[in-house]
Amino acid sequence: MFAVLKTGGKQYRVKSGDMLRVEKLAAEAGETVQFNDILMLGGDSPVVGAPMIDGACVQAEVIDQIKGEKVIHFVKRRRKHGSQRTKGHRQQLTLLRVTDILGEGADKSGVKSAIGAGSVSGAAITSGDKPAAKKAPAKKAAASKAAKAAGGDDLKRLSGVGPALEKKLHAANVTSFAQIAAWTEADVADMDEKLSFKGRIEREGWIDQAKELTKG
Repeated sequence: MFAVLKTGGKQYRVKSGDMLRVEKLAAEAGETVQFNDILMLGGDSPVVGAPMIDGACVQAEVIDQIKGEKVIHFVKRRRKHGSQRTKGHRQQLTLLRVTDILGEGADKSGVKSAIGAGSVSGAAITSGDKPAAKKAPAKKAAASKAAKAAGGDDLKRLSGVGPALEKKLHAANVTSFAQIAAWTEADVADMDEKLSFKGRIEREGWIDQAKELTKG
């Protein structure tokens, strides 16, 4: 019986006992990993996936983390005064020995799923588990802060505060004149460091302005 599996953007035809080199996986030598993207199972009754076969898997033992043969990359640019560059590269690979091919029951095997080293940083994922939710992108986090700040005061009314400086104040969780009016000397020193404008708060008189704006 053989199987055609997919990993690292490539397809491999394997059978039990085969030695296989694939793009680096997040696994240590001696661990057993499981490939769940199976395109075809061959044998007496071949099965072709659409595109994958549900429940099928290939299990393999990690032998070692290795590097592939050195590849020379040579670039020569015409009409650039003979500019040329030679660069070598060795692809990081994982050496495996195929131990078993299962036609069903992949989600109940309890074996760690084979995940590319660049896809995971942290806990291992076992078959049947769902990957942890991705963290919100930095832009979404910034948008969330801006949304919170939207209900505050227009800090641009303070002398010397423009849109860029207002964003820095929002990032420091300063959204109202009342907050600024209540600043102590320690708060002013702390904000000078955060805003990278040492002495500006006192020069512009933000605290006095904030007190007047709070009254108004």
